[in-house]
Amino acid sequence: MKGKGSQIKTPPRCAFCGAEIERPHDQEQRKLGEFNVGRCSCGAVYASDVTGHNVGSAMIEALVYACGDDWDLAWDLLPDQDYLTGRVENYDEQSHQILEQRHLDGRFVRGVLYFVRLQREIDEIVRLRQPAAAKSATPGGGFTPPPLEPERDPKRRRQRADKTLVKKLALAGDIDALVDLTFDDLKTLRFLQRLLYTPDEDERWRLAHVIGQVCARLATRQPGAVSDLLHRLFEASSDSAATPWGLVETMGSIIAARPDIYGGFARHLLRYVNHVSTRPQVLWALGEVAAVKPELIRQIPYLQLAPVLNDPDPLIRALTVRILGPVAASEFRSQLAVLVEDQSPVEFYRAGQQQSSTVGRLAAEFLRQAPATAKAPPLPMA
Repeated sequence: MKGKGSQIKTPPRCAFCGAEIERPHDQEQRKLGEFNVGRCSCGAVYASDVTGHNVGSAMIEALVYACGDDWDLAWDLLPDQDYLTGRVENYDEQSHQILEQRHLDGRFVRGVLYFVRLQREIDEIVRLRQPAAAKSATPGGGFTPPPLEPERDPKRRRQRADKTLVKKLALAGDIDALVDLTFDDLKTLRFLQRLLYTPDEDERWRLAHVIGQVCARLATRQPGAVSDLLHRLFEASSDSAATPWGLVETMGSIIAARPDIYGGFARHLLRYVNHVSTRPQVLWALGEVAAVKPELIRQIPYLQLAPVLNDPDPLIRALTVRILGPVAASEFRSQLAVLVEDQSPVEFYRAGQQQSSTVGRLAAEFLRQAPATAKAPPLPMA
């Protein structure tokens, strides 16, 4: 039980993707000279205002920092159309914590973290204007996010979501209608989550794909709502009294659909890999992420998956090949070469549809794609 007057502290998280962020730091080339800044792995940037009273200046600093210190570009951008904003309050820069109460060690805490995330087209302009070294370090890789969703007419008659309508649209695969409904009523996401609790396996996989596609488009304007959904899915998956039907698959679909924003969540999927009931789903989810953004797999302790290539279950072997193959590291070539002779048939899902292959066919595919001299990535920290 929480004692009277006790202070609850939590690590600060990105307002967009929900990942933990690093302590804001001083800029190498100061412009306004007032705020420390930082950058999340999803590409969002943030500025720390220790007073909580300099909203305008902190937002400008964050926006200019996001634009690579290009003031002309920053002043030309329009909020909501060219960039999204967010904020996290009760931030203490000294301890790098979010406080439940606005005091710590006899001092008041009023700090606010202001977040800015550029839309895809603007981010590409910024990267083109940066030096080559800076561009290579910019998050995003070769992944192309979906285009910005058009702004809905504020005078339109908003729809109200109900479980019957959401189920009808989801089972029909009507992603456009679901996106419109979600923008009108965010309860749509909760109704979609409830649909996952069905004994029909094919239906769960189709729903996981549909939810991923809906969230990918919703995230172009409301990434926080998708982040909240991911947190709920992780919490539900961690409930030992519940059956995680469809939850891990849906998390993988969402992360793979927008790895530029939610890639930081991929690391947390590994916590379920040692559970027999969720191992295939975890491996599938990581394989989906590896297919679109393999550098995210290199950032997690993926080498612990290497022994799984020898699992007696051919499906487990096949799903692990889908993760380690795209990494294109030389240390896996010998194991993949052995698996080329493995003609065990397997069935797995892509885009909500079941596909058939063999372990050997998948291994051969990745061996053809990966050059023999591929440089092994550095060993990730556990």
